[in-house]
Amino acid sequence: MLRPLHVSDEVRALAPDFGYFVVTAHGLTNGPSDEASSALLDDAARRLAERLDGRGPQDDPHIAAWRAMYSAFGSKPSRTRNSAEALAKRALADGLPRINRLVDVYNAISVAHLIPVGGEDLDRIEGEMRLVRAGGDEPFHTAAGGAEVVEHPDAGEVVWRDDVGVTCRRWNWRQGVRTRLTEESVSALFLLERLAPMTREALTAAGTELAETLEKVCPGARVAVGEVWAP
Repeated sequence: MLRPLHVSDEVRALAPDFGYFVVTAHGLTNGPSDEASSALLDDAARRLAERLDGRGPQDDPHIAAWRAMYSAFGSKPSRTRNSAEALAKRALADGLPRINRLVDVYNAISVAHLIPVGGEDLDRIEGEMRLVRAGGDEPFHTAAGGAEVVEHPDAGEVVWRDDVGVTCRRWNWRQGVRTRLTEESVSALFLLERLAPMTREALTAAGTELAETLEKVCPGARVAVGEVWAP
């Protein structure tokens, strides 16, 4: 059963065309990046290059929409790029990082479809996941200099959070360390996010590919999908 998510009225007013696709999975088997997950990343980089055909990621209409949205809630899109744009730039320059098998899978989908994708450890989420505009005092657990530190979002910033604190800053810019997928993770929530002009069909295709890839990478895992739209 999909865990309920909530989009606040303030965020709905800011982005009435925002929609997302959820994939949940249980019984996963994670581990270090391997030949199979590396191949997925290499193929995603190839698909991205074909899609852009010499253009920069920022020139793609979907990435341009996210840049405009970041500006709308007070973030500078050229300094704090959404996760899809940041990954795409790395794919075209130095190549994609290898993190672990599950992260490699969702990063590959993000790059191939140019869509922000996040992955959270379901066993580390406390209460309901919700997308809100931050008050500014919420804790965000991140890392700096190899040590875990606690930061706080800017007031008005769009963030994903649970009952404990922020799980992802600036909508889909930087994930916190508290709920990230590690090699020990066995249950996960994956979130694919879109704005117009990305279509419902394109979002569904990306989410379906993610679910099917998880089933191949982790045979026997229980994978469920559910598309949700802000009205």
